[in-house]
Amino acid sequence: MVSSSHEAMHRLFQEDPGVFARTARALGHSFTDPVEVSVLPTDLTEPSPLERRVDTLLRFDTAGPEGSFLLAVEAQSKRSDTKPASWAYYASYLYTKYALPPVLLVICHDRATAAWAARHVDIGPPQWPTLTLRPLVLGPQNVPVVLDPDVARADIPLAALSAITHSDHPDIGAILKALAGALKSLGEDDASIFIELTEQGLGTAPAATTWRELMAVDLSFFRSETAQKLRGEGLAEGLLLVLDQRGIALTDDDRARITSCTDHDTLTAWMTRALNVTTADELFQ
Repeated sequence: MVSSSHEAMHRLFQEDPGVFARTARALGHSFTDPVEVSVLPTDLTEPSPLERRVDTLLRFDTAGPEGSFLLAVEAQSKRSDTKPASWAYYASYLYTKYALPPVLLVICHDRATAAWAARHVDIGPPQWPTLTLRPLVLGPQNVPVVLDPDVARADIPLAALSAITHSDHPDIGAILKALAGALKSLGEDDASIFIELTEQGLGTAPAATTWRELMAVDLSFFRSETAQKLRGEGLAEGLLLVLDQRGIALTDDDRARITSCTDHDTLTAWMTRALNVTTADELFQ
């Protein structure tokens, strides 16, 4: 049951809202007197289900000073003016639901988005923000550039993150080669996971084509159907690139024949011929 003391403490501000500004000024905070005050509904329950999803949510239990905490991971590809409010909602909701401190981790592809996401966003009047949102941001500005295959082999997930966040780096070719070499130390199933995640993370960047070409060559130690498919797709794209760069005219049927071919030996033979042929007919002989 709510006590009369509880009621008096907050209802006083309904009777005379201006008491807030006067009291705040007495404490040294420069709030001005209101021109108008509206009494709003006090029920904060969502009237209908509101769907909000964080990209990844993990609970960490440690023996260190941080103890147990939640890690909410968000992938952000561009600036969004609505995101800070959503992230603040996530943090508040997670703290309420799990009674554990949340950490918001934001992963970005480019420096501009990373700089925007890393801002400390104050929620509340400038004189006295009620909440300050402080994301921990990873991106090209602070993720290590992994060029050494031995370093990549020691931490393959970090090497994959390096490739994804540095897709526009001048040395992206060396980054991808280091990762490709490191994957040979894994079993086929584990390697396939990082192969797929890296390709997805590179998206439509030119580095994605480089990655597929590397996989077509460096996955020769795998023999599964999945690896064969990756090699075939990579060789087909690489073959088309070579032919285009050499100025070999291809019809739509020629291109379809190349991209639909799933035989690795045939694609390899065509790739070898592509370096010397002058016409598409010579390629397919």
